[in-house]
Amino acid sequence: MSRTEEFEELRPLLFSISYRILGSVSEAEDAVQETWLRYEASPTRPTSPKAFLSAVVTRISIDVLRSARVRRETYVGQWLPEPLLTDPYEDPARSAELADSVSMAALLLLERLSPLERAVFVLREVFGFGFPEVASAVGRSEAACRQLATRARRHMDAGRPRFEADRREREELAARFFDALREGDVDGLRELLAADVSMVGDGGGKTPQLARAVVGADKVARLLAAVFPLLERIDVTWEPHEVNAQPGAVFRDRDGKVLYTLALDVLDGQIQAIRSVINPDKLGHVGPVGDVWAADRELRRVRRPTH
Repeated sequence: MSRTEEFEELRPLLFSISYRILGSVSEAEDAVQETWLRYEASPTRPTSPKAFLSAVVTRISIDVLRSARVRRETYVGQWLPEPLLTDPYEDPARSAELADSVSMAALLLLERLSPLERAVFVLREVFGFGFPEVASAVGRSEAACRQLATRARRHMDAGRPRFEADRREREELAARFFDALREGDVDGLRELLAADVSMVGDGGGKTPQLARAVVGADKVARLLAAVFPLLERIDVTWEPHEVNAQPGAVFRDRDGKVLYTLALDVLDGQIQAIRSVINPDKLGHVGPVGDVWAADRELRRVRRPTH
């Protein structure tokens, strides 16, 4: 098998590792490309291309994350990961870990870890790499990696209840949510939302986004019911779509261009969080990006009461 074929076979895994470390589709794609350049330039053929390439993409991703951390400190408003519509890597034996680790809630928890803890957690807990491979990838001893893994797992477990949400139950709940959204049904929405539900938008200071999170079932239901039925009047459509392995939707303008994505965090039969990525810089991989300012102006016009 040629180097190119070896690399292309492993590309989905490399992207999936990098995305979980970085929370960014564009940065993960760049890290994978840089990994290929290093592989191509390497004078020797590694015994295990998988171990070698996983180590390279991990090291590159750790370096990128360290500089991204500095930028995220000055980010305007709520920072959310770039939405991932489909994870290219599949492994039936680890499907639960893969889906859980890519959710918005899990990626936001991973943000609290140090870059090394995050990388170790992703390689060990999500992808099931052995500690010798993890140690080689992050350049630390096996003993140090075991400590990093324990610390990371403790942070993740403390921050998030573990749950096995039934996929069909989640999809049914999401379908009811979008039906109620379309109808502007405040009561229907309220009964699907957890009492302390939060709704956040990531516009990065580049969109007419929510200034801060809206919290509480009643407030969120009323806001959703007031705005979303009006979207049809300005020809905004939405298609249900998994976003970060959770129920969600992609919203498009009348020309089919992407305005934003929305992801629902479902736990115990209720929606715990609603997260929208509106920042145009984070949506280019989903499709051509629409003008959210123009859509907002149009929305304000149709909301304005006529006398």
